[in-house]
This record gives sequence, C-alpha cells and structure tokens, in this order.
Amino acid sequence: MDKKDLAKKAIEAKKFSYAPYSNFHVGAALLTDDDEIFTGTNIENSSYGLTMCAERVAVFKAISGGKRKFKAIAITTDLEEFCPPCGACRQVMNDLCGKNLVVILVNSKMEMKTFKMENLLPHSFGDDLLK
Repeated sequence: MDKKDLAKKAIEAKKFSYAPYSNFHVGAALLTDDDEIFTGTNIENSSYGLTMCAERVAVFKAISGGKRKFKAIAITTDLEEFCPPCGACRQVMNDLCGKNLVVILVNSKMEMKTFKMENLLPHSFGDDLLK
C-alpha cells in the first residue's frame, strides 16, 4: 500500500468524527506490518479531558485486535496546514508502534508530509528506561 492509499483511508475515517464541540475533525489510518489497516477518528466528550484522538483510537483498535508491529500511520484534518499529532498521541505511538513508524500528515489539499516517529518525539521516554 502506498502513502496516497493510506491517506485516502484516513480521509474516509474522518467522516465518522464526533466533534460537536470543537468541530475539529481528524481521521487516522494505521498500517500493520502485514498490510492490515486500522482506522480511527476523534471522539469528543463534554468533559474535554475524556476526548479520544483519532490516532489513539486507531492504535488501540489495532492493539486490541492482536497487532503489535506497524509500518505507517496517515493523519488528516480539514486544515490547509499540516497538523501533527498531539503530545499524548506521540507518546502512545512511540510506545506501541515504535520509533521507526512512518507518520504521514495529510492536509485538506491532499498534500503529504512524512516524518519518522523518532523525529516527532526526540529524546522520548519509553520502555527502554524502565528495564
């Protein structure tokens, strides 16, 4: 699967966003090492701290489905700018998907910018420090 196909899956997932308070819609598509895709979208709650980001929804769906190895994640919003994942999502993706995960940001014009997870969360805290 190429970046553009993964981006299209994230855009498709964004349609299911539940964002009645912020009206900020996010979609994510996570690609496993065996080419399975898990999608996620942001789900807001009136208690904002209980809101779940699209990236974490996709990761948690994959983990709860028994997947442990990942290649890439595409993340999209309705913004013309590239919108990187929040700090909580960066930590979760770093811990559960690994430092080599390819992170593809997709803007509203279907332009893409690609990073490695280790570049989005340098000097990260992880399981290597807990051993």
